[in-house]
Amino acid sequence: MKRVLLMLLLLSPFAFGGEAPKIDTGDTAWMIVATALVMLMTPAGLALFYGGLTRSKNVLNTIGMSLLAFAIGTIVWVIAGYSIAFGKGDFFGTGLLMLSGIDHNMVHDGTAIPELLFVAFQGTFAAITVAIASGSMIERVKFSTFIIFAAIWILVVYAPIAHWAWGGGETLNFGEIDFAGGTVVHINAGVAGFVVAMLLGKRRDYGKSAMKPFSPVLVVLGASLLWFGWFGFNAGSEVAADGVAANAFLVTNVAASTGVIGWLIIEYLLYKKATLVGAASGAVAGLVAITPASGTADVVGALIIGLVGGALGAFGVSKLKKIFKVDDSLDAFWVHGLVGIWGSIATAIFVAPYLMEKDYSIGAQLIKQLEAVGLTIVYSAIMTAIVFFVASLLTGGGRVDEETEIMGLDESVHGEKAINL
Repeated sequence: MKRVLLMLLLLSPFAFGGEAPKIDTGDTAWMIVATALVMLMTPAGLALFYGGLTRSKNVLNTIGMSLLAFAIGTIVWVIAGYSIAFGKGDFFGTGLLMLSGIDHNMVHDGTAIPELLFVAFQGTFAAITVAIASGSMIERVKFSTFIIFAAIWILVVYAPIAHWAWGGGETLNFGEIDFAGGTVVHINAGVAGFVVAMLLGKRRDYGKSAMKPFSPVLVVLGASLLWFGWFGFNAGSEVAADGVAANAFLVTNVAASTGVIGWLIIEYLLYKKATLVGAASGAVAGLVAITPASGTADVVGALIIGLVGGALGAFGVSKLKKIFKVDDSLDAFWVHGLVGIWGSIATAIFVAPYLMEKDYSIGAQLIKQLEAVGLTIVYSAIMTAIVFFVASLLTGGGRVDEETEIMGLDESVHGEKAINL
């Protein structure tokens, strides 16, 4: 009898490391919603936000870049991007090309959701990152150049950085805290956009005539959709429907709100005006700032992180941009890159007591954050320059000709107008 019991015990699931992980329907339902929210951010939220900021003759071209970024990002992500970011390997992941070996019953490691759903969720991050970078180069980059650039950049720049932060590349992780994409998305995109803007050169009438936004109404609408989608961006990064996701949801909303106030304070001090374009931009800056800290900060931290993020973004656009003299068309670096750096630094400082480990050290964590920020800036800058050079070579130069730039890319490239009166 004892032998029979021993054999049954050895043959039980517990003898082989416990029961196989199971899919949790609650977590899965939440992550489907979160993925849809983040999807909304690129071809709708960012497209309208950027489209409203650009000039009337380039609105459709600008919106088109966000739309194409999402389509191209989705394709290259499932082909090879996910493999590089989340496959096995130290510096670069491998083994999951075309999602090889993944089926609908497979559970993602450390979670209770299907692997395929995790693939879809992370793919929306890759797409919006290159779409953010497009804001620095609009109104003079060739549409064909951007398409090729986006495809290569996601594979060569975004996916490796994602692997180091989230996918198991421990050697280059440094132990940073990046809950939802401070370095991976915002600093990475901001630096990439800034580099391409430098390589392209200034728009022909930059600094010579007023470049008024096409529609502040679209800017506010786009920012509102980004704000809405960001709940999936940050709270979804917990990959579970639990208390940390709820905390991320709350602090995201708080930081966006104080970001609005921070931007308007600087704007009023400098110009005695409080614009709706500024308010919308402040909301985005606050969201950028809280992104890496959304899983660890509390409400007090969110109030400060968002306020400083909004103020820093406004100061960068109003003052620092003039010092650097780089034609970052829609201020992608100043709102995402600069504010993203602040957010990554603030992540080490503002850790909620109820989420802080017993041996936590602000100083030690700050060093880790700075190491990760530095690596992201250097790698993104160098590799972006190489990728843009290749994309330009394949398209006979990356910049449109002078006639096209004067006419506007909407009519000359797409044969359409944003509004037909």
